[in-house]
Amino acid sequence: MTDRVSTIEQLLFDYADRMKRAPEGRRVVVMHLSRLRPDNRGTHQIRIATNTFEALVKQFEGQMFVLQQGDIVFACRAENAIAIDNAVTKVRYLFGDDPVAAQIEDGGDGFATWYALDDKTGAFFEFVESVRREDERRRKRLTTLAGGSAANERQPMDAAGLNELVTTIARADLSNLLRRQSVCTIPVGEVPKPLFREVYVSISDLRDAVMPKRDIASDRWLFKYLTQTLDKRVLALLRKADDSDLAHSFSLNLNIATLLSPEFQAFDAGLRAGARGSIVIEVEKVDIFGDIGAYIFARDFVRERGYRVCLDGVTRLTLPYVERARLGLDLVKLFWSADMIEQGDGERQKDFIAALDRVGKARLILARCDTEQAIAFGQHAGIKLFQGRFVEKMLSAAAGPTLTRNRLAAPHAAVR
Repeated sequence: MTDRVSTIEQLLFDYADRMKRAPEGRRVVVMHLSRLRPDNRGTHQIRIATNTFEALVKQFEGQMFVLQQGDIVFACRAENAIAIDNAVTKVRYLFGDDPVAAQIEDGGDGFATWYALDDKTGAFFEFVESVRREDERRRKRLTTLAGGSAANERQPMDAAGLNELVTTIARADLSNLLRRQSVCTIPVGEVPKPLFREVYVSISDLRDAVMPKRDIASDRWLFKYLTQTLDKRVLALLRKADDSDLAHSFSLNLNIATLLSPEFQAFDAGLRAGARGSIVIEVEKVDIFGDIGAYIFARDFVRERGYRVCLDGVTRLTLPYVERARLGLDLVKLFWSADMIEQGDGERQKDFIAALDRVGKARLILARCDTEQAIAFGQHAGIKLFQGRFVEKMLSAAAGPTLTRNRLAAPHAAVR
């Protein structure tokens, strides 16, 4: 045993020692967040998952341990297991675009494992011992790295760097970083017909222009604050824009906090009569479920003003969990991925296809369409709206790429 054990891990070890003496009537659930993809293990997502269970600690006299690698261990009395399982389902939805989170739907235990201490005490203690071994390995690695390690090409963002970046953004002219990407209908065999344009700031271009040596998205909480600052700058740019294309028929991806800010109210007050009905407000799923009450308030406010609301960032795995009507959404943006094209009739594929109908194919935007294959899939599935680099190529071409009716209308295994 090395000289120091991580505080949270030590509390878990102490709890396990106590359970050896009186395990009856206790259940433990372990959410294996460390198995998720790296982009799903940010501070923001872990904090939301943790908050979900913090509210249950006092209610059920439970105990929670958030381990160094990100796993969450929650212990409670057996009679409270159903309520805890509901919380696990809520957290699973938060990470629903990750294949590991979907495994529980197939009966697997990749995302969450339950232990009934009175009949599986051995299995639980095996898990605790694996945590102990990993904690020792982690501390040894840290000791080795402390002896000297090469700096990354881009340094992670910290509070001081964020303050510098926010100050720079407040003074800089961001109009040259403002990008537009069209959302179009694409009838089979025809060129795209734009309905509106998404307006956004290119984060990679912003980084290269202002802080090329910083990874400005490395910390989710700091990045969240940065996006709120960018929201307000974009709203200010749109208020002052002389471009007639930015007077109507566009979408903005905004934080919910921004929708309740004075900057949004000023933007709203400056719009021309009738423009609001052509503007779409896009919100992220993490932002919605981070504070569902704030979302409902903001949603009702913007919809009463005439805006449409779109849920952004939905994937093939999370679409079956989206209740568009209950969330009060006008549109849902589904990110294209090649695994949407699956052979066979697996349950997961059936759920996905059923979800297309339930959400409403006319209310879906198939985004990140960077290949002709994505357009072909969407057309066969009955999706009406498309967005992505390939769509932009089609728009920029005089007559669009050669998309013959036969090639885009062939039977497809993914959708029947």
